[in-house]
Amino acid sequence: MNIKEMHYDFKQKINKIDSQQYRNLKVPEIDWKLNEAIELFVKIVAEPKYATRLGFETSQRVIDDISTLVTASFVQLDGLPDKDTLFELFNLPEDYLDYIGTDKLIMKQGECSIRADKVIVRQHSNDFQSSPFDKSSFLWREVNITFVEQGIKVFNSGEFEVETFRIEYIKQPDSVNNSESYGTEGYITLAGEHLTENVDCNLPVHVHREIVDLAVAITTGDLQIPDYQIKKDKLNYNQLA
Repeated sequence: MNIKEMHYDFKQKINKIDSQQYRNLKVPEIDWKLNEAIELFVKIVAEPKYATRLGFETSQRVIDDISTLVTASFVQLDGLPDKDTLFELFNLPEDYLDYIGTDKLIMKQGECSIRADKVIVRQHSNDFQSSPFDKSSFLWREVNITFVEQGIKVFNSGEFEVETFRIEYIKQPDSVNNSESYGTEGYITLAGEHLTENVDCNLPVHVHREIVDLAVAITTGDLQIPDYQIKKDKLNYNQLA
C-alpha cells in the first residue's frame, strides 16, 4: 500500500462501519500514529535477539517482515588511530538502528592483512582486554568490539590496525507522511520540518496492513474508544500483542 491507501485503511478501521465518528483526525495526527506503529513494529520483530539470543531471524516470516531494512555498510574510522588507547573508534551509519553482525573485518599488521574469523561483541563491564585468552588477537584472528554513544570501539590490543570494517545492520525505517493530502503547502512537523511530498512506508508490502492495525490499536487506546480490546485482539492473530 502507498501512504494514501494506508490512510484510507486506517480511517476505515478506526471508525465503525457506516460511521464517521472519528473523522476529525487530521493527516498529521494519522501520520504520527502510523510512524509510531512502524517504530513499534520493527522493535517487536527485533525483540527476539534479546529474549532468545538467536537474533531476529527466528523464522522465515520474521526475516521477510523487515527484509527491506536489512543492509550492510562500511564504517569509517573516527579520526586517526591512537596507539595508546588500544582501540579504534568507528562511526555508525546515519541510518543505523540495530546491529546484526560484522560482514567483514580486515586486520593489518605491518604488510600482512588478514580477515578476522570471529568478531565478538563484549560487555563493557568485562575485563576481556586484560585476559590473554579473551583479548583481541591478530594471531588467532579474533577481535573484540563494544558499542558506545560515539560509535563502535574495535579493540586492537596494540597488535594491528583495522584496514576494512563492514557491518550488517537494521536501518531506521523511513518516516512516512501523507502531506500532499493536507493541502498544497503540506504541513510542518513538531520538529520544524516542512513536508510537502508524500513518503511511503519502506517496509515490505505484506506487513502494511499489520502496521495499520497496530496504529489503529494505539489510537483507540489513546482515545479510549470502547472497542479497543476488539482491535487489540486482532493483533494477537499476527502475534503483535
